[in-house]
Parts: sequence; structure tokens; C-alpha cells
Amino acid sequence: MGFSDLMDSVGGLGRFQFINSALLIIPSIIMASHTLMQNFSAAVPDHHCRIPNFTMSNWNITPLALDGQTLLKAFVPHDGKNKPSRCLQFTEPQWHLLFLNQSVANTSGLQTEPCRYGWTYNKKEFNETIVTEWDLVCDLRHLKQMSQTVYMGGILAGAIILGGLSDKFGRRRILIFSYLKLAVSGTCTAFSPSFSVFCILRFVTGMAISGIILNAVSLNLEWIPIKSRTIMGAMNSFSSSTGQIALAGFAYVTRDWRTLQLVISVPIFFFFFYSWWIPESARWLIINKKPDEALKQIRRVARINGHVKEGEAITLEVRISEHIQQEVQSGKKIYTAIDLFHTPYMRKTTVCLMVLWCATSFGFYGLVMDLQRFGVSVFLVQVIFGAIDFPAKALCAFSMMFIGRRVTQAVLLLVPGLLILANAFVPYELQTLRTTLAVLGKGMLGASFTCIYMYTLELYPTVIRQTGMGFGSTMARVGSMTAPMVTMLEDYLYGLPLMVYGTLPVIAGVIAVFLPETLNMPLPETIDYVELQGRITKTVQNNSYSICAMDRSLLLQILIQD
Repeated sequence: MGFSDLMDSVGGLGRFQFINSALLIIPSIIMASHTLMQNFSAAVPDHHCRIPNFTMSNWNITPLALDGQTLLKAFVPHDGKNKPSRCLQFTEPQWHLLFLNQSVANTSGLQTEPCRYGWTYNKKEFNETIVTEWDLVCDLRHLKQMSQTVYMGGILAGAIILGGLSDKFGRRRILIFSYLKLAVSGTCTAFSPSFSVFCILRFVTGMAISGIILNAVSLNLEWIPIKSRTIMGAMNSFSSSTGQIALAGFAYVTRDWRTLQLVISVPIFFFFFYSWWIPESARWLIINKKPDEALKQIRRVARINGHVKEGEAITLEVRISEHIQQEVQSGKKIYTAIDLFHTPYMRKTTVCLMVLWCATSFGFYGLVMDLQRFGVSVFLVQVIFGAIDFPAKALCAFSMMFIGRRVTQAVLLLVPGLLILANAFVPYELQTLRTTLAVLGKGMLGASFTCIYMYTLELYPTVIRQTGMGFGSTMARVGSMTAPMVTMLEDYLYGLPLMVYGTLPVIAGVIAVFLPETLNMPLPETIDYVELQGRITKTVQNNSYSICAMDRSLLLQILIQD
């Protein structure tokens, strides 16, 4: 509870905090690129059945000529807009179609079959994608979505495994390991010889991404004073938005999925090398009975911040034990995920956060993982989707600082949920309106991620914070893995997927109201502290007291001392 006071005595938000934050935030640009790269690496260009070469040798016509009387019409059926079928060809060449206008040609009675010789792709926009390289179209089109689900499954596995390991072995060790793992797996993915190998490496990449995100956020905020926590957390989220815009630029320049994969993977080696400078969390060191190392790191922070004398004045016997007695006591017990549900207020918090994480991720990835459906340049849509995050997250940070976490979180789920629901009833032809509603919804859901990361860190105590973050991230991956499957509901009713994408955030927005406010509250250190805080909040509400966060914090300190 007193760790923030200790940080204030060695410089508060000083030079160390800015350097440490920058080193942890910059890699987030690449993290966003890995998560959303399949908008480009798995893009589906226009395609049709390939015409056998021996047939074309006597004709001076190319198979991609889609207008006029072409050889293609004799082999591939066309629709009313003179567009060739993507998955069917005639069983026998229909030469008479070359001499008929499309408006009078009747092909309904002609026999067709699946593409026999493969496909021809329009490579005007992309030179090569995993779809064109491994023919993930027609009967195999579901494999494109499966590859993204596998990646999200890797993030899910990483959240489950690495979240608990971080609480056991330390944030810093898992972060360094995850950087190396991402650099190696991401680079190797660019040389995948087959789709199955590609999926395996994407799964490993997802695990590494999860380890980096969970530990980077904690290593950043656990060194930040209370009053500066919100703005520094917002800065971290801005980096992911920058990454979304940068991804569009990388993809536009490369136009090849293997080159794009290398561009966003090789720089991770640089992050791995400098990550050895990043210090371990002093909170974690104290809890895990390493006070000597904690004192060393605190004095290092004081030295970098220009408060050498204040750092030297801190001793194990006096200042650390004086400020953080509860962290020392809490280190005597081993905590597991079961403790997230073991006590009443921890259980209530965990259940509410489960829904919030799942709903935010479900709605967010339901909007951003298929940008081609908007009917405009996928590069432009990616830039717009990234740019909307800046004003949305700035407003989110402002709201969190002056209104509070709970109200902000509820609004950032209710409003985008309603926007998505409204979009479900907009006709497909009104592309501008549909895109505008989707952009606004995406921006607010992106800001919701900013809030929920901060909110979760502040709700869970240090002794089980990474486990709680991992559990929340697990529920987020459940949402992101489910989102691609919901798109199949459009086969039954237009707009049905959007109805589903919008309903869950609305429900989660209502549930967010039941969480406690954490504005200007110190980070909790123990589960007992959380339970006591919950009982005090309930008492205050039952007796209709008017008490601010600082008063409640002071009351907590008095009761704990008693």
C-alpha cells in the first residue's frame, strides 16, 4: 500500500520511469502488426478457375481479361455483372458463349464442376498472400479463418501458461524469454514451407505476444506513481494504434506476405537485446522474499532519477519494512488461479472482468479482422481504423483521470455495442454509413482495451496480479477466437453477425457498473486488502456515506493498522 510513497521519495515520475516506459512501449508497435497482419497476409484477391495452358496456346487472349468476348467465358460461368465464378468451371468448353452478349447468354442449364486446374489470381493489389500461395479459396476458404483462430489460440495458451509463470519466476524473465521466442518464431514463419507449418509457428508467435503484453504492462505500471498511472497507461495504448497505421504502410510497400512477416519480426531481436536493461518489479521481488534485490533496484531507480541521497537512505530494516509490510507478509503464501474465486469480492471482480475482457475482444476483432468487406482499399481502411484510436483513447484517458474507471469502462462498452447493433440494420449498399459506424465502434472498443488493462491491474493485488491479468487475457482470446466463426451466421440472415457482435458489449457495459472504482487508489498488494476494501465500500454504500477515494484509502490504512 505504501509503495507509491516510496516511489515518490526517489523521484516519482522521473527520468527512469520515462526511459523504462519507452523501452516497454516501443515494441507494442510491432505487437499490433503481428495481431492484425492477416488483413494483408491473408487477403483474398479476385480469382477464377485457371484455364489449361494447352488450350490457351492457340488463342491470343489472357485469362484475366474480364470484359468483352474472351476465352475465359467458354470455360468459366459469369454472373449478371460479367464477373467470372470463383469456384466453378464448365465441364466442357462452351465455345458458343464467345459469340453471345452476356445479357442474352443463358448458362443456368450448363454442367459445371469445381476448379480442375487450380486458380488464377489478380495480383494487382498483392503479389503473394497465404491464400494465393496455398489456394485457400472455395472449399478451403475456411482455413484462412482457422489460421487466425490458431494464432489467437496461441495467445490464449500464452495467457494461461505465462501469466502464472510470471507470478512465480518474475515479470522480467518471462518478458525476455517472450521477446526471443517472438523474434525466432516470427522470422521462421516467413520461411514456412507449408500451411500446417505456418499455423504451428503462428501459434508459437501468439504465445510469445501474450507473454510480452502481460509483462510489459505490469513492469511499466508497477514502477509508476499513482497520479501518473493513467497517462502512462494511455501512452502504451497509443503505441498499438501507431502500429496499426504502420502496418498499413509496411504492407503497402512490401505487397508480399513473407517480406511483411520479416519486416515485423526481425526488429524483435533488437528489443530482446536491450530488454536485459529493464529491471524486475520491486513489488514482485519483495513478495518473493528477495528484499536485497528489491533494495538494489530501488536505489538504481533513485540514482537514475537524480535522488542518490534519498536512495541511500532507504534500508531493509527501516524504509522497506515501514512502507510495504504487507507485501513481505504476503510472500509467505503461494497463490494460484483458484484464489481468484476463493473469496467473495475477488470472485465478484473476476466474474465481472471475465465478461468485460471477452466482450471487448469479441466485438473488436469482429470488426477489424475482415477489412475487405468494406469495399474500399484495405490499406486505407486499416489507416482509418488505426487513426480513430488516437482521439478515442485520448478521451478515454481524460475520462479515466477525471470521471473514473468504472463509468468510463461502462460507456466504452455500451456505446460501441449500440453502434454495432445499429449497423446490422443498415443496407449493404450504404457502404459509407456502414464504414463510419464500424470505425466509431472500433475506436471505442480499442479505447475499452486501454481502460480494461488499467482497470484489471488496479483491481487485482500484486500477489496474484499477473495471474489475474493472464486470466483476463484468456477470456479475451476466447472472444477473439469465437469472433471469426460468428461471420458464418450471415449465411442465414444478413446482419446477424453484427447483432451478435453488438449484444455482448452492451451486456458487459451493464455488468461493469458492479465493479468498484479505483481512481486515485493505491495498487492493492494482498487479497485481504481487496476484501477489506470491498467490505468498506459496501458499508459506505449501505449507510449512504459520501466518501472520496482518498478518504476511503485513509480509512483502509487505519483499519489495517488496527
